[in-house]
Amino acid sequence: MRNILLALATASVLASCATTTSPTGRTQYVGAVSQQQLDQMGAQAFAELKSQKQQTNDARQRTYLSCVVTAIVRELPADGQRIAWESAVFVDPDPNAFALPGGKVGIYTGLFTVARNQDQLAAVVAHEIGHVLSNHHDERITRQMGAQTGLGLVGSLLGSRYGEGAGQAAGQFGGAALQAAFLLPGSRVQETEADIVGQQLMARAGFDPRAAVGLWQNMIAASSSRPPQWLSTHPDPQSRIGELQSRAIALVPDYEQARAGGRRPACG
Repeated sequence: MRNILLALATASVLASCATTTSPTGRTQYVGAVSQQQLDQMGAQAFAELKSQKQQTNDARQRTYLSCVVTAIVRELPADGQRIAWESAVFVDPDPNAFALPGGKVGIYTGLFTVARNQDQLAAVVAHEIGHVLSNHHDERITRQMGAQTGLGLVGSLLGSRYGEGAGQAAGQFGGAALQAAFLLPGSRVQETEADIVGQQLMARAGFDPRAAVGLWQNMIAASSSRPPQWLSTHPDPQSRIGELQSRAIALVPDYEQARAGGRRPACG
């Protein structure tokens, strides 16, 4: 009976929300919250994480990340470019990264151990920005609110992606929805979509799309004993590498055109 009620409640909320088409042509249910609310939620989560987690004192790391973010943001639609994007590097050995609505990007210092050049770092950053561009946070909130309608929240969601401090930021805007949208890993469908969008963005920004393959090979090598949290719901790594390789070949002309047009990032 609980499952039936959950399905009915979810269907009811989704039916009242808007549908949109993702960058890959997939139908999405969105609109449970406004874009302004999404931006506020992203800003709140980011501010809370910065207050709870140490940031790097290495100016080179901060400049490096900012340079990559700036180059990728130039390839976003006009609405995305109008945002004042902000980035931060957090001291943590995990190879983690995220991007939030409202123009917030964060990485953990552990990412530098697997993203060994600017193209590989761009593969991660573009993937995370791809989540924002594809409305994945809105989609997750909409689904989560649908699942909660009529049943209430029994307990807080498990597995906070970015730590206890960021999880506490959820309270102001509805803890479960914020965690589901921002702090928990996305679905495999969303992760694959962010791969596609991210690889396109990096190529158009002048970063070599083939570097995404090397990045994931490094990720696999670094996670022989335990997969990093960033990989927890991603597609099978070997299958993913094959898909990245295929897309990279198709995107090389975009990359070469970007370089010929003067988009030659020199970030580090």
